Amino acid sequence: MAKAAIVARDEQGLGGRLKQFPARTKGFFSDVRNEMRKVTFPSRKEVQATTTVVIITVFLFALYFWIIDLGIGNVVTWVLNRGAR
Repeated sequence: MAKAAIVARDEQGLGGRLKQFPARTKGFFSDVRNEMRKVTFPSRKEVQATTTVVIITVFLFALYFWIIDLGIGNVVTWVLNRGAR
């Protein structure tokens, strides 16, 4: 009974974890290999299409925020000029 408790405690301790390290590492890399087999990479045409969409979207948002910033700047300038009178 006492030996079973010592063995169980040893498996949970540093020694037990060190003994399990090679098997756990092998299992991890096996899982990584299996998951990489499931990965599908986009074609060149798909990458070009999504890149074009991203670039156009960035420019549209830049234009939108530039217009909003210009409007807020004009309102702040107008309010400050009205307060100076």
